[in-house]
Amino acid sequence: MANVNIDGTDYDVDSLSEKAKTNIASLQFVKQQIARLSNEIAVYKTSEVAYSTALKSEIESIDS
Repeated sequence: MANVNIDGTDYDVDSLSEKAKTNIASLQFVKQQIARLSNEIAVYKTSEVAYSTALKSEIESIDS
């Protein structure tokens, strides 16, 4: 007996229509994908900073 909370109200998933259950599954999938992509973006942003720092260091060593 799983519950889902929508706008502050708990609903028993077993009592929902099949279409509602399908929408819940789709929503869960999308949320997981957003979380995965957010983590990926964090990795890319970290890499961007590292590459930028390395580039600045390299340019400064050439100018010296």
